[in-house]
Amino acid sequence: MGPCGARDVVLGERFRVTAARRSLRTLLDVHCADLGACRQCGHSDASVVPILSEARSPKVMLVGQAPGKVELDVRRPFAGRAGKTLFKWLERAGLDEHEARESIYISAITRCYPGPSPTGRGDRVPSLRERSECGSWLDEELRLIRPELIIPVGRLAIDRFLGPLPLENVVGRIHENRNQDTLARVIPLPHPSGASSWPNVPANRVLLDAAIDLLRVELQRLCIGKPMSQTRRTA
Repeated sequence: MGPCGARDVVLGERFRVTAARRSLRTLLDVHCADLGACRQCGHSDASVVPILSEARSPKVMLVGQAPGKVELDVRRPFAGRAGKTLFKWLERAGLDEHEARESIYISAITRCYPGPSPTGRGDRVPSLRERSECGSWLDEELRLIRPELIIPVGRLAIDRFLGPLPLENVVGRIHENRNQDTLARVIPLPHPSGASSWPNVPANRVLLDAAIDLLRVELQRLCIGKPMSQTRRTA
């Protein structure tokens, strides 16, 4: 093949990728409009609505547990104290908060604020019924996006992709998850909420650091974020 033929192949591939991304943006616009209108759970508080991601051309999905009160107030995922911790972790992996929100589709096991925990500490864990009723939205996002990398955050999200294994057995490692005909790499993170003491255990901090290092490598592989030489480790 001559240089012109090779150039045409490259240009054709770029056009295909660009067209696919434009199509994905349109599909996610429609999906998020439908999700935003969902009231299937029948919350008595009319102000409780699904919280939506901002990303429209993602290669990566981050899946949390459920929005908190702050997220409900500002209509943005991971906007509270847990989000500050999460975005510090992602910054160590090469993405600042703005870049992360633009390039990572932030999803969740359930999309509406479940209310405070009966114990008075943190938010209530979504019920099995709520998880089941909301699960189709996540299934559809996985089908539309076909992510190359999935970042489940916290126990419920990790269980969804890897099963009910101890955090010590899954954090700090790369796993795989097959969705239809797409094989995605999975790098789980513990929940960043202050209600979770898991990241404060010294041995678990080592696993968390390893997970962040793996994230940095995978994001670089996908051409997302800053080069490794520009990242720095922070608390």
